[in-house]
Amino acid sequence: TGATINVAETMQVGPNLADRYAQYAIPRNLDRAEMPVAQAASALGPAGLVGAAVYRRPVGVVACITSYNFPLVNVAGKLAPALAMGNTCIIKPAPQDPLGVLLLGRAVEEAGFPPGVVNILTSAGTEVPAALVRSPDVNMISFTGSSAVGARIMADGAPSMTRTLMELGGKGALVMTDDADVGKAVGAIASVWGFHSGQICTAPTRVICHRSKVDELVGSLTAVAGMLKVGNATERDTLVGPLVSEQQRDSVEAFIRGGVEAGATLVCGGERPDLPGYFVVPTLLADCTAEMHVVREEAFGPVIVVLAHDDDDEAVALANDSEYGLFSYVYSADNARALWIAQQIQSGNVALNSVVPHPEAPFGGFKRSGIGRDRGVAGLEAYTEVQAISWQA
Repeated sequence: TGATINVAETMQVGPNLADRYAQYAIPRNLDRAEMPVAQAASALGPAGLVGAAVYRRPVGVVACITSYNFPLVNVAGKLAPALAMGNTCIIKPAPQDPLGVLLLGRAVEEAGFPPGVVNILTSAGTEVPAALVRSPDVNMISFTGSSAVGARIMADGAPSMTRTLMELGGKGALVMTDDADVGKAVGAIASVWGFHSGQICTAPTRVICHRSKVDELVGSLTAVAGMLKVGNATERDTLVGPLVSEQQRDSVEAFIRGGVEAGATLVCGGERPDLPGYFVVPTLLADCTAEMHVVREEAFGPVIVVLAHDDDDEAVALANDSEYGLFSYVYSADNARALWIAQQIQSGNVALNSVVPHPEAPFGGFKRSGIGRDRGVAGLEAYTEVQAISWQA
């Protein structure tokens, strides 16, 4: 999938995966259908809710359609909250890497889940997921993948009003102010190259750097790119593995060529290494402008683009000049300034001087990056329907 052995062991399986399930575990018997949801006092109801009760019911049958880049973690992020809220699930893993999910099915059986609570369907084509989306017996689709496929799922499910939770593509903006710590930002940006070879929707691939810092940033990133070993993903010293398929490699290379043809400067990378597999070496494009295709669309590969800005307002405008809004980043020595910029960015998630999301915070996107939220309380409520029962006082 592009994950090196080190990334796979630390991020895909082991404690990280177990934590995703443990996060939603309920340590006591609790019939949520019997407990009304507390309604806080508000301007609409100063005494809270009187003469009615609100319940959250399970949606029913949830189809979890996942992407190839996090085959087990993506499933955990859907399966755990859906089960915790009383639903049954059908898992449809990506066709590129279904084996880990099939092993998960064996673990589900060994854990004693009743037959039919967790189901796994695999397929190489689109027939199976299309049937799930159109089935009147499926109450909800929880999907992680591209924005184009997400839009198609929503259209196909519209006649039956199938509920959807969409975690879709991104073109992560990383804003660097004139007082930003370049070294710290470089570490975050370079993670695009070494983490799944850029095949991650939250990656900070679109760097919006203050003009006074551009030369230092580009020089530092170029130096880092030269130190990253590209090669066999099973070797411990490999930092950049292959892309998932020939088709994906060719697509990424087309993005790079298009950027250069549009006027971007190819600082490093862009070539195909003499290695067995579908590799693209870490690539950096400078002197980019907002209208370039490589700036506007998700390449899903080890490609970083750099745009210059002259002040915070221009940086915000560039960050928001996108159809995506999944995850953005702000690097500044002034925390108040960083927070102000973050609040202006049209993005479901913004990290300040960091690339690490909070595990209990809602996760999801604005615009073409999705609908609904995973994680935390919002991630539980996403797998429920709200029912109000009222009576005459």
